Amino acid sequence: LVPRETPFNQIHLENMLRVARAGATILAASPSFYHKPQTIDDLVNHLCFRILDQFDIPHSKKTQWTGEEVLQGE
Repeated sequence: LVPRETPFNQIHLENMLRVARAGATILAASPSFYHKPQTIDDLVNHLCFRILDQFDIPHSKKTQWTGEEVLQGE
């Protein structure tokens, strides 16, 4: 489940709790900035790659933060 609307109200939270208890993974559609995005497309693509990671679907980008600083052009 990838909820995108915030703030979450009580109904959202109760429904997310129900699906989590049923075994679903909840991955909030919140942008990541550790990969130093330059465009909105970079933000959207990174979220899509993180979703693919949840399903172990191979892709061409590194999405997990390693604690190392990302240099421009990598």
